[in-house]
Amino acid sequence: MSASKKTSLELFRLKKTLMTLAGKEGRGTELVSLYVPPGKQISDVINMLRDEYGTASNIKSTTTRKNVMEAIVKVQQRLKLFKEPPEKGLVIFCGAIPQNGAGSERIETYVIVPPEPIHIYLYRCDARFHTEHLQEMLREKETYGILLVDTSGATLATLQGRRLEIVREMTSGVPGKTRAGGQSARRYERLREMRLQEYFTRIGQHANEAFLPIENFKGLILGGPGPTKYDFDKGDYLNYMLKDKIIDVIDTAYVEEQGVKEVVDKAPEIMRKIRYIEERKIMQQFLYEIGHDTGMVTYGEEDVRRALEAGAVRTLLLSDTLDVARVTLKCSACGYQEQQTIKSQMLISFEQSLSGKPCPKCKAPALGVAETQDLIDNFAQLAEYTNTDVEIISGETEEGQMLKNSFGGIAAILRFKLQS
Repeated sequence: MSASKKTSLELFRLKKTLMTLAGKEGRGTELVSLYVPPGKQISDVINMLRDEYGTASNIKSTTTRKNVMEAIVKVQQRLKLFKEPPEKGLVIFCGAIPQNGAGSERIETYVIVPPEPIHIYLYRCDARFHTEHLQEMLREKETYGILLVDTSGATLATLQGRRLEIVREMTSGVPGKTRAGGQSARRYERLREMRLQEYFTRIGQHANEAFLPIENFKGLILGGPGPTKYDFDKGDYLNYMLKDKIIDVIDTAYVEEQGVKEVVDKAPEIMRKIRYIEERKIMQQFLYEIGHDTGMVTYGEEDVRRALEAGAVRTLLLSDTLDVARVTLKCSACGYQEQQTIKSQMLISFEQSLSGKPCPKCKAPALGVAETQDLIDNFAQLAEYTNTDVEIISGETEEGQMLKNSFGGIAAILRFKLQS
């Protein structure tokens, strides 16, 4: 899988983890959040925590004091496993989380290597984990270009995450449609059209210079009031590579900075549309292979698993609605193992049903759950072994619903045909 950008799998995993962490609450200020940026000396962080440990010893509440000091020790222990922070930094969450009411607290520790470098050094004790800095990484960081065009002027801007930058503002020099006195209407219109073409050419040159060199340039949003933007779009004023990246043409009331802000307000919907287009292309390829019976796709848990184990999968498609676990059962008497797939909400009752159940091999009532893994993680792990791309498909789109309802939420586009 590509290491140059966040994949849909990385985003899915991070989003799922942060949702879990955001839902956890502690008593008082017992939850520790620590962000260590790349380049920070681990020894300096451990010394800081040693000072915090001394400060925590003055907390009046016995329970809070004990829990905070224990959490700090756990964080120090995890830090000592690293000679230096990973190249993208390190985030540790640790604290006493109530399991079933007051007095049932248990220390939980989460270590996250972020998908992109963090630039903040933060230590915080609170009643919640401070995940907001990681939440920001879920936002698209690719750069989008904004080009607003009207007969009066044009504005070029870039949008990266929340950062908006006006690159250039220009006036057109194109006269209005009202005919000047003493000139023939036809001559005036011809001169105006010539000025308009020169103006469009000038816009195209500036847009090419501004947007083409940008790394990770995701797409161009074209906008403005009136029909001028469509006239510009129809012409060959942009470099073909830039023209191919036009992802939307939208109406704005203004062409200056206010118009750019209008585009930004609409940007979340545009960004969702882009990912939807990407997912639709993947699903359309999958459906094409099925419709033409090429033998280059497969679907369903067992068939896809076999294809992965054979190294035959090029792209693995998984629905983000899959709420299923892969459970490993083990007999403590003879060591027999087997795996089953269980719906997550059924895990507790399934484990209870194993009580007294005989082992298929030795017949001893010693079967138990040895390991539980989310099915998406289980498949992703198999995919990593064979350098298979993984695409997490949203269940909110029509294509996502089709993947879930018609193909069980698990499908694959193959590298080569499998022998039947």
